[in-house]
Amino acid sequence: MRIGAVPVLGSLLLVGGILSASDYDKRTEVTFNEPVIIAGVPVVTLEPGKYVIRLMNHDHNRNIVQVFNLREDHLFTTVLAIPNYRLFPKDKTTFSFWETPRGNPTALRAWFTAGDRWGQEFVYPKGLAAAVARDAGETVLSTPAETVAELDTAPVTEVTKTGQEQPLEAAYIAPEPAAAAEPVTEVAVAAPEPEALPSTGSPFFTIGLLGLMAAAAGLMLKRLAYHKS
Repeated sequence: MRIGAVPVLGSLLLVGGILSASDYDKRTEVTFNEPVIIAGVPVVTLEPGKYVIRLMNHDHNRNIVQVFNLREDHLFTTVLAIPNYRLFPKDKTTFSFWETPRGNPTALRAWFTAGDRWGQEFVYPKGLAAAVARDAGETVLSTPAETVAELDTAPVTEVTKTGQEQPLEAAYIAPEPAAAAEPVTEVAVAAPEPEALPSTGSPFFTIGLLGLMAAAAGLMLKRLAYHKS
């Protein structure tokens, strides 16, 4: 995830009508009114005119961009990109550019289609990445890939304004760390006191039993008295 792309230079381009063949490839028609450098295999400088930019139909990589002529019968270049995130989506397709020395064509940095928070930030070949980083005073994404086939597996690094190469920042390559699980604390729980069973017998039965026992005792006393007499 990369936040804070350079704002689009309104004097540089006009965005033509956006004709989306599908939401899958994000097909975009664009009109450049000045030359534009596009990083890719190969690196090209597009002359003023109309072009089509779309995502490559790839089995598992959704970050490879292709640039065609308007009729889409000529492929100018294929570009490796990294997901770029913006907090507030626009209702129009926008592009951002790297600053270059006066008199040189500007270099395309990122592409966002209308209504999307996620866009594509272009990765530059090593030598060109170092030149752009030096001129822009910022780090620039870089890849050693020299063929289209290598774009799928080539590593991506960053080149600083001093020309030093460094690993890609963690936000691009590492998912958010999962929250650590709360430690489980064992707590001894006392066994519950046995519950007293509810009394279900009637008190009248007890009283009757006592009465019978008293009567039997009385009869026995009478018999003893009779025998003694």
